Amino acid sequence: MADVVDYRIFGDDMQIVEIELDPAEGVRAEAGAMMYMGDGIEMQTAMGGVFSGFKRMITGESFFITTYLYNGKGKGHVAFGAPYPGKIIPLDLAQLGGSFLCQKDAFLCAARGVEIEVAFTKRFGAGLFGGEGFILQRLTGEGLSFIHAGGTVIKKDLAAGERLRVDTGCLVALSPTVDYDIKFIGGFKNALFGGEGLFVAYLSGPGTVYLQSLPFSRLADRIFAAASYRQVGEKKGIGGLGGNILGNLFQGDGSF
Repeated sequence: MADVVDYRIFGDDMQIVEIELDPAEGVRAEAGAMMYMGDGIEMQTAMGGVFSGFKRMITGESFFITTYLYNGKGKGHVAFGAPYPGKIIPLDLAQLGGSFLCQKDAFLCAARGVEIEVAFTKRFGAGLFGGEGFILQRLTGEGLSFIHAGGTVIKKDLAAGERLRVDTGCLVALSPTVDYDIKFIGGFKNALFGGEGLFVAYLSGPGTVYLQSLPFSRLADRIFAAASYRQVGEKKGIGGLGGNILGNLFQGDGSF
């Protein structure tokens, strides 16, 4: 049975979630996600079993899970910050059938009593070619969980048999009832010049799907590319404004 917690979400594009706890209540989070906490909050870091810890490492998360337990009087508060620009999505597992799947780096925090497990995709093709969609995390329990998505968040409620094709990085979370697979885009020109990945997630309802417009991998690729172009300009002796111009030309945005 998960603790029943209250919460408030602050901010617009760089959000935080503040959890309000009664005495003896707690919230679980990945190590390093905490932003601030009030008096009476005690941190208890554990791996929850060696095997569970290794499974979390496979998903790209920390080996350890930290529980923030309130042992004071009245109300206690602890807050967790989003790792990059986007939105925090609250999930009430009790209203979602007790289980929900999310991308490997989407989980932010959850009421104590919610379990965070690894959920492998059903098909070999999804596991072999899925990229970001290869490994999902399963949140199970009856309490509140919070996940983070980059950029703008879109919620899709798929009817039975309704299909949706999604870039694997843009898939944030989905109901366990949604059938999920990875398929090749097809076509040499699409694969070579399409500007997207070679594989797309095929989703089939019924169930709920959350999508994000700015996967962290896409943001990181743009930052890395911009830094690389700047280094090219500096090596050619045209740093400063010239380096910026060269970088912009390589990026193709035509700006100065």
